[in-house]
Amino acid sequence: MIDLELEMMNRALKEVWPMLTIFIVVIASIRVMYIHNSSEKFVFYKEFLNLLFIIYALLLYELLTNTELNTASGVNIVPFTEIMRYQVGSRQFYYNVIGNIIIFIPFGYFVSNYIKANKISHILFVSVFTSLTVEFVQHYIGRSFDIDDIILNVLGAMTGFLIYIALNAIEKHLPKFFRSDLFYNLLCIILLLVALFYYLKIMGINII
Repeated sequence: MIDLELEMMNRALKEVWPMLTIFIVVIASIRVMYIHNSSEKFVFYKEFLNLLFIIYALLLYELLTNTELNTASGVNIVPFTEIMRYQVGSRQFYYNVIGNIIIFIPFGYFVSNYIKANKISHILFVSVFTSLTVEFVQHYIGRSFDIDDIILNVLGAMTGFLIYIALNAIEKHLPKFFRSDLFYNLLCIILLLVALFYYLKIMGINII
């Protein structure tokens, strides 16, 4: 299952890395100048997470519009029809069922963190509206509108919300240093370096 998800992400990155590179540089440059001119406090980990969400949104678009294994068109408005069609443990099951849950977990976390959600209804509205829009668009680009995809996407977003709540609860019991901007900045710098090496590999640049 993990191999399949990595395959999906690699495929999406290979398709969008030129656009993604330009987009990251433009957005980061504009943001740096905005902070400089407005005298806004710069907190690296917050800026990193905001940029990470933008990157995730672009990859999500690529995954949902260009890399589906099942490209059949049509409309399914009967819940669980498509979910029950796949044999548990099969590649199709992992891709179409587990995959649709997993790709929306970051969405649930990022959105919950951004809007400071403390009720499941907060993320429920956003995730339903977003997934419904995705399915509507897919239907008009030759793919299918599937109520099961909406159910799975929302389930993934709910999982992301629960992760957000759990991490917040854990954070309150951590030592002061592990709740400081310095610790989060260091953690995000490490993540940035790992992501950079991975990104360069996708671009075909090996520096090690």
